[in-house]
Amino acid sequence: MSEVSRRAVLGGLVGGALAGTLPAPARAFADDDDRLVHEDVPWAGFLSTVDMVWKRMPTVWYEGPYLGNGFLGSGVYAEPGANAVRFNVQHSQVQDHRPEFGSLFGLARLPIGHLTLTPVGAITGVDWRLDVWNAELRGTVTTAAGSLAVRAFVHSRRPLLVVEVTPSVGEEGFRWAFVPAVAVSPRADPVWNKPPPAGYTANPAPTVTRNGDLELVAQPLLAGGGHATAWQEVSRGSTRTLYASVAWSHPHDTAAADAVAAVRSAGHLPARALAVEHRDWWHDYYRRGFLSLPDARMQSFYWIQLYKVASATRRDAPVMATCGPWLEPTPWPATWWNLNAQLEYWLIHGSNHLELDAVTRTLDEFRRNLVDQVAAPYRDDSAGIPRTTDMTALNGAGTGTAGFAVGIPGQDPPTPEVGNLTWALHNVWLSYRHTMDVRILRDVVYPLLRRSINYYRHFLVSGVDGRLHLPPTFSPEYGVDAPDCNYDLSLIRWGCRTLLDSARILRIDDPLAPAWQQILDTLVDYPVDANGFMIGAGVPFAKSHRHYSHMLSVYPLYLVNWEQPDSRDLIQRSLAHWIGFEGALQGYSFTGAASMSAQMLRGDDAYGFLGQLLARFVQPNTMYKESGPVIETPLSASQSVHDMLCQSWGGVVRMLPALPGAWPDVALHNFRTQGAFLVSASRRAGATQWIRVRSEAGAPCRLRTGIPGELVVRSRAGRGPAWRQLPGGDVEIDLRRGQEVVVYAKGTRPDFTVAPVPVSIPGVQWGLPA
Repeated sequence: MSEVSRRAVLGGLVGGALAGTLPAPARAFADDDDRLVHEDVPWAGFLSTVDMVWKRMPTVWYEGPYLGNGFLGSGVYAEPGANAVRFNVQHSQVQDHRPEFGSLFGLARLPIGHLTLTPVGAITGVDWRLDVWNAELRGTVTTAAGSLAVRAFVHSRRPLLVVEVTPSVGEEGFRWAFVPAVAVSPRADPVWNKPPPAGYTANPAPTVTRNGDLELVAQPLLAGGGHATAWQEVSRGSTRTLYASVAWSHPHDTAAADAVAAVRSAGHLPARALAVEHRDWWHDYYRRGFLSLPDARMQSFYWIQLYKVASATRRDAPVMATCGPWLEPTPWPATWWNLNAQLEYWLIHGSNHLELDAVTRTLDEFRRNLVDQVAAPYRDDSAGIPRTTDMTALNGAGTGTAGFAVGIPGQDPPTPEVGNLTWALHNVWLSYRHTMDVRILRDVVYPLLRRSINYYRHFLVSGVDGRLHLPPTFSPEYGVDAPDCNYDLSLIRWGCRTLLDSARILRIDDPLAPAWQQILDTLVDYPVDANGFMIGAGVPFAKSHRHYSHMLSVYPLYLVNWEQPDSRDLIQRSLAHWIGFEGALQGYSFTGAASMSAQMLRGDDAYGFLGQLLARFVQPNTMYKESGPVIETPLSASQSVHDMLCQSWGGVVRMLPALPGAWPDVALHNFRTQGAFLVSASRRAGATQWIRVRSEAGAPCRLRTGIPGELVVRSRAGRGPAWRQLPGGDVEIDLRRGQEVVVYAKGTRPDFTVAPVPVSIPGVQWGLPA
């Protein structure tokens, strides 16, 4: 942040809209505002090439289509052991409210139930397409008695699942039924071997009532309040349309009335009418940015992740639990803060979708819980976030298998995992840097980061070497406590630097500033050995481990980075040693390795790691599992793609820095970077043709173009802004708020059109296409 000028800060103060204390949804400029670059994207046709398709019935969650709006979610696959199609009905707010049993039982996400579509005849086949552009499932179910034409979507703005079914002759007698689930933490299933705390029991059975054509399933909770599912069918000619809604309330008991109202208010509208508003939201969403790759399968995967993340979260929705809104059997029915939440939300910045930022809102809204969940002696000036929480950042009384509280350095139990809030605040800081909205910095980052670093300050001690040391803490998820843990040293350094820079920007004369500087001056060096970064002092990295917590200083914090010549050998050795232990590596190990390789400008290596991820770990519908559904890994793979296309750490925007040889052609439009720039670029035959930069905040602009030779920097009309090319090739451009330029090689006449690039690497569609 130190490169941010006063002009940039003032631009942030006047530039953003405000929702409460947080910024309004980020927006791309409209097409007719793109004065230098022309967008020629046939959106419906282009996104039809990324659709998932099914030519055979998905039999499990990891094979089927999914729908959602950040709250209500539905996954579609064969009803186990029956001649029927299951439409799961789940909701991201539906959880228990018994904190005395911890976050993984007493505050866990609760299953709701599922709808079953049972045809007259035996199912013999399906032909489905998940239309990404319109966010709906369409197709047919073929049976021995005829066929069913199906159209389904979860409305983008209403708490509503809509399923329209038109039967052929012979299938007019198909039927729907709702099957409620037992309202108990999925972690309580004996299959996971995670025994619940003493005294923990399931919630009462639901009540089922009918009022005409509407069925209401009300689920009371022992803690008060509850959730309810309402559904009905409406016939219009031969077509029957199902409307279903879920509502949650606690401690009040309004869920039943809310669910019924949502269904009744929509039941008079046919699916085609409801789809208009639904589609408008999605079309606006996709148009905020554009990316085209010559690799069909990777391009499809990327756009499906954009569909997935907007189906799974919104700013006013809960931070994604490990499974998003789609709760399936899982031992992980909560939000995880030692990696999962962070990775889930990285892609929203570059893709220009800050309207999905639930992390900033949650940490701001529930900051009291962050204070109350550190041990009592530290609450006056400290804060932390447990490993696992509910949607309000609450852990409850979780210990052992019931949850993981904020640790205390040097003590075990509880496991001394203490850096999770600091890491989560790095996500919030990224939201600030990508918007330059100073309110995020002033109202969320600064006060909470001050408390999280204060927590560390209570435990830092001066050693005989005159350096500050940290008692044993826990590096997620290595399994061994270590003093001077690299995970925590990285976060302490990042936190102190950010606080000092923030105080300067905010013009705060903070009495703790000398203490932060002293920490930076005297904190012990990162423990390393011949293999690179250790877990901590005396604890080498000596076994296979999926998490890159010991390398956080390299990625995503960039404190130790490839542009530091003296750090290159350490980074290279550490990455090779970590990723060389095959036994415990999981999917996100390969997304981390891909992003580190992109920092090292090794595009072919990054591409290779992503290829291993897709081939070894990603499921047919692009979901991912570790025992149960775990959503962060595919979403973080999108960030790895971002890191190959554009990096903006350290005050430099690096365009197309780590492309593999297999991607000679790339188109990028309205990619959002730190400094609140929207950048576009076109690459053809392995050469960057042009780059467009538009400033939203007037922050200092330093651009690494990758274009050799003399450059032209041109604005729309008249004399352009002042600029200069530095000895190393970077370009500094004096862009004020609202200004834009294009940059290209002198002597060329580029075509400033953004359009899809030709596919040179064909690939099989996602889903079950054969």
